[in-house]
Amino acid sequence: MEGMDLTAPYVPDLESIPAGIDLPAEIRRLKAERRAVLLAHYYQEPEIQDLADFVGDSLQLSQQAAKADAEVIAFCGVHFMAETAKILNPGKTVVIPDMDAGCSLADRCPADYFEQWLKQYPDHDVVSYINCSAGVKALSTVICTSSNAVRVVESLPRDRKIVFAPDRHLGKWVMKQTGRDMVLFPGFCIVHEQFTAKRLAALKAQHPEAKLIAHPECDATVSQLADFVGSTAALLNFVAKDSARAFIVATEAGILHQMRQRRPDAELIPAPADSGCNCSLCPYMKLNSLEKLYLCLRDLKPEIRLDESVRVKALKPLERMLALG
Repeated sequence: MEGMDLTAPYVPDLESIPAGIDLPAEIRRLKAERRAVLLAHYYQEPEIQDLADFVGDSLQLSQQAAKADAEVIAFCGVHFMAETAKILNPGKTVVIPDMDAGCSLADRCPADYFEQWLKQYPDHDVVSYINCSAGVKALSTVICTSSNAVRVVESLPRDRKIVFAPDRHLGKWVMKQTGRDMVLFPGFCIVHEQFTAKRLAALKAQHPEAKLIAHPECDATVSQLADFVGSTAALLNFVAKDSARAFIVATEAGILHQMRQRRPDAELIPAPADSGCNCSLCPYMKLNSLEKLYLCLRDLKPEIRLDESVRVKALKPLERMLALG
């Protein structure tokens, strides 16, 4: 979590919450009192999504953070998302319910290591997936999300050499879509890495009427098997609009809450993880809770703080992405 001030770690005091309190009502009251906007990722628990002012994927949340008309941004997601909000809103207070809500993909690419690794490719533009720390963003030419990765890469001149970091699977998928050759940093997400073509093929055989939809963070063998590949928001829109009555969903199972609201008539089958469980949940996303959200709005802690020099460097590639729409 480079660039984040952790000199005085905040530990949520759950015992300080009054017994019998109506947490949703208190969160709404504090949100109004603090002039706060509540942003939540699709992978958050349903009760948090239902309280949020806006629910979205990384690109949508970045866009909302950039135009947030509030004094406080309460970010229910993981730390790189809250950092992004702070990069874009240095004058606002940005809080996150649990500072330990990290990201396996971001943590596999620490900024100091990435800076040394990049020395092998001095003449390359660096396209970094938004699932990275502020420090890695500060080392990048432009940021992308899974929603706009293809558009971002295609915005670079064809003669430019490109490093894509930190997700190797998303990078491979973008290479296939664009025909561009790129150097890939060898990172991956622990949730999407668990989906395998073998298990999904078996599931498709059990449910021949179901369409398999997958996030591009999945391995290429899964993407090739899928009927549709897209970002979290794109998967949601596909389910909402497609005529199929059953879908096998190969991404974090938190998205099923929104899918059920859009398609109550459809059967939604979470893709099995290779570990053997029926669904895959991001352990970091699930660290946030109503209790911790209440405390972070009450105490305005834990607060995201960034070194200003890192923030300014990280802002440029983020703005370049947002300018692409």
